[in-house]
Amino acid sequence: MMKNILLLATGGTIASVPSEEGLTPKLTAEELTSYITIENQPYRLHSQILMNIDSTNMQPEHWCDIAKAIYAHYDSYDGFVVTHGTDTMAYTAAALSYMIQNSKKPIVLTGSQVPIGFPKTDAKKNIRDALRFACEDVGGVFVVFDGRVILGTRAVKMRTKSYDAFESINHPYVAYIHRETIDYQYELQQPNGHVQFDSSLCPDVFLLKLHPGTKPEIFDYIRHLYRGVIIESFGSGGVPFQGRNLLPKIKELIDDGMAVVITTQCLEEGEDLTLYEVGRKVAQNTVILSGDMNTEAIVPKLMWALGKTTNVLEVKKMMETPIANDMTEKHEEGWDA
Repeated sequence: MMKNILLLATGGTIASVPSEEGLTPKLTAEELTSYITIENQPYRLHSQILMNIDSTNMQPEHWCDIAKAIYAHYDSYDGFVVTHGTDTMAYTAAALSYMIQNSKKPIVLTGSQVPIGFPKTDAKKNIRDALRFACEDVGGVFVVFDGRVILGTRAVKMRTKSYDAFESINHPYVAYIHRETIDYQYELQQPNGHVQFDSSLCPDVFLLKLHPGTKPEIFDYIRHLYRGVIIESFGSGGVPFQGRNLLPKIKELIDDGMAVVITTQCLEEGEDLTLYEVGRKVAQNTVILSGDMNTEAIVPKLMWALGKTTNVLEVKKMMETPIANDMTEKHEEGWDA
């Protein structure tokens, strides 16, 4: 059956052309799609430009614009493709996963490492693959890049130049795409209920990566500017409590009603605050646990949760509840002491 697909362009490298100041997004949605042969394809393609920006300039307000555009056209199309710069694509994919839940239609993000107008480019293949996957009878948000399909909440950009820029972190790839063939690696569950749309975000979230020597006083500045802070801790979730002791200041933030999320700088396997003393000490406070979520998902999820409530316990419940397969359900495992 012929599918109706809507391509929404937002800029990025894929739409860039050379200028005196370097590559800059200029191509319209129609110019982008003119590079793609759509004859004899199982879809009718419509396109629209939402913005034309380098994804480094992508803001939470832009995420809302993208989500609103998809929802406004949701009933008219069978699938959606969003062309996007690679630098913040993973954040946008995760944000859409929270703002548009229970979608029974594929929402696919793609882009390229080389502009589509260049002789050697990965853009044409990535758009073709994204359009192909947008015709599938699956629901949810996905990143399609270099022939791989990744859940929107599990994608992380790992490489700045190579075509295989993205990896699926702590979750299997959804599928591999070989021209017209899609080889599924993971069984997707069709969402239950109606599609849910909610673009109310609170962007007042700060991400702090700890390093040896981080001063406790940094939290005095954070508390006046933000409603939530995500702390990228060491290893399984360790926070220093000797020398420059960060724990009292973290407790002050929590006592003031700020949402404090503990994650890890390690990409794989997530945090476990129960394992070491340096983790258990911070866990004595009402911190929010992130499991094996990646930072690109934690940031928009916390913005989404804070956009719903000022009750930190409610925020904690939302953050620690898996949404769109963003975290692995905890199960009993451990080491013998």
